[in-house]
Amino acid sequence: MASSKSIQKGQIPINCQLCETEKVIRWKCIECNLLMCNNCRDIIHPKFKNANGHKIVDIQDVGLQNAEMEFTNIKCSDHAEQFSCLFCKKCDSLVCPTCVSKVHKKHANDLIEISEAYEMKIDILKKGQNQLENGKASITTEKDQLSRLKTTENSKHVKVRQDIFSHQKTLKTIIDNHFEQLERELDRTSKSVLQHIEHHLSLIVGSIEEVENKNGELKNYICITDASEFFKNIRKLEEKSFAVPTIQTTNTYDSIPKFIAGEIMQSNVGVLQSDVKPSTERRVNTVINKTFQTDLSVVTYLCPGSNKDMAMWIACDIDNKVNRVKLDGNKLKLLSCVKTEVYGMAILQSDDVLLSTGGSKLQQLNMSTGKLTETVYDVNPFLSTAIHITSGNKVVVGGYSEKLRRRAVFVMNANGKHETVYEHDQLNQPVFNYPKVITSTRNGNIHVADCHPSSDSGRVVVLGQGGDIINTYTGHAHINKEIQFRPVSIVTTPKDDVIVPDKDTHSLHILDHNGHLMAYHSDNNVILYPCTLAFTPTGHLYIGCGRTKGSTTKEAKIHEVTITEC
Repeated sequence: MASSKSIQKGQIPINCQLCETEKVIRWKCIECNLLMCNNCRDIIHPKFKNANGHKIVDIQDVGLQNAEMEFTNIKCSDHAEQFSCLFCKKCDSLVCPTCVSKVHKKHANDLIEISEAYEMKIDILKKGQNQLENGKASITTEKDQLSRLKTTENSKHVKVRQDIFSHQKTLKTIIDNHFEQLERELDRTSKSVLQHIEHHLSLIVGSIEEVENKNGELKNYICITDASEFFKNIRKLEEKSFAVPTIQTTNTYDSIPKFIAGEIMQSNVGVLQSDVKPSTERRVNTVINKTFQTDLSVVTYLCPGSNKDMAMWIACDIDNKVNRVKLDGNKLKLLSCVKTEVYGMAILQSDDVLLSTGGSKLQQLNMSTGKLTETVYDVNPFLSTAIHITSGNKVVVGGYSEKLRRRAVFVMNANGKHETVYEHDQLNQPVFNYPKVITSTRNGNIHVADCHPSSDSGRVVVLGQGGDIINTYTGHAHINKEIQFRPVSIVTTPKDDVIVPDKDTHSLHILDHNGHLMAYHSDNNVILYPCTLAFTPTGHLYIGCGRTKGSTTKEAKIHEVTITEC
């Protein structure tokens, strides 16, 4: 509603709305909504019907009329001769004395002053106003978020285009170099094959010339008509050999190789893959149910047994120990201890364990006798670095050869036969740096924690059944902003997700079966230096921990943990 100040600031002067000539406006009739001069208020306006009941206010008080609102001159909508005197809350309407006596006799407890009803309605309007303002703020926030998301997605679009272009150039260079190499190899092989054939061909041509020369000489003698001359020289001719010269050639020759075009697939070149939205990432909490003290420097490997006797295998690659322990309340009872190097460990259905002890062949540690025996699982000429047994009882072994500069992952059957070997990608480049720990999911994907012991960083490589690299996970943008991702273990959950402990950041990364981040736990006040994880057959999670760098203590802990979403 306009105030006197706003009227004075108007660009076009407003005249009295009754006489339309006077420019000095002093008054306003609230009921007529008219601006008036002094003269019209005193002479013209009183001539209006029911003018005596109209409220006229000073123009300077126009903005204050709500605070001074008059409630005594509101006519009843049902009884024109009456003025409303009360407000009925039950009927939500103004009432006059006649209304009260005829209709609202039983509403005595619901009848309130009109001013109170006015305040009540104003309060509702203000609440509605606040609701609208809050809604607007929420929408504005969402608008801002969408604007930021739009900017982010536009930037991402530019980056992905750049990545595609860069990869296209890289592939083109690799392909061009590969075809140049094929051409050079073809030319070299062709030259060698043709030189070999040409050499033998020249020998045979020389032999044919020699035979023809001898045959010509014989023809000349046969044509001699002088007997004296014939017998005089025939003896010299007979002393010569009439045998055809023997040329040492081969029955088979190397042939110029044929060209077999390779199959070009999307997975060989690259595909656009749905990206996990940041909003889908969930934080999880970990609750420690029990803590067990060990006598090891680090719990590097952890393999729960069948859970019949609450026993498990634990190992330390620093102490070169493999212990079989029993969970007894909040304590660990040592059942047996074997001193041996250990680079990988997996439990068999018999509760014996397969061990990688630094050689190419895996060893089997007997649960009852504690003796090590050699198995049929061999990755020669590699040294074994990791062991995993799939749900289908395939034995998956990581292998590494410093001498050959090779590393691979082998999938073997129960007889130790190599069914699949993962070593190179589609461009014949090495897949792994050092396959440290391995797990698998029910869809057949193999997840490899690829991290060299001397490196400060690593990744998780996800392999499909066909041998393609499905995904590579290199850590979380926030968690690994300052400290690089270094996966030291990996395990599959009962729900077929994958948990990866990141020792240096005291965090757990939870991935789906394709290696995409689903959730994470990051709290360095709860579980410190997680080194290995394992689930029991009943679904309990155990986390074996390490120690700070430089520490020499031998009291690594094992936690029984429950994971819940925040």
